[in-house]
Amino acid sequence: MVGAVHAQDSNDDDGPLGRQHAAEGVKCVKCHGTAKKSVPVPQERCLSCHGDGDSKVLAAKTAKVLPRNPHENRHYGTEADCGLCHRQHEPSVNFCQDCHPRFNFKVK
Repeated sequence: MVGAVHAQDSNDDDGPLGRQHAAEGVKCVKCHGTAKKSVPVPQERCLSCHGDGDSKVLAAKTAKVLPRNPHENRHYGTEADCGLCHRQHEPSVNFCQDCHPRFNFKVK
């Protein structure tokens, strides 16, 4: 399953994750390419930095998160779109919590 993080036309330091990436020297072009307007970021691009290119590697890094590993679940396996929870240009959300109130982990 190929996913995409949706971006809005804004600055690279917009929103908590945007500010975090900017502080670490990550520029918009690293994720969004050279598009004139913001374009969806392929999940593979997120995983190239955050999971060594493999969603299973990312899931292994969060295996001990309770009550359930958010990067490996019965609905999506390890292929849930990063943008379901992680937002660059607005606050991130806990997508699971809409249906699973006990999954109250904090999303970065």
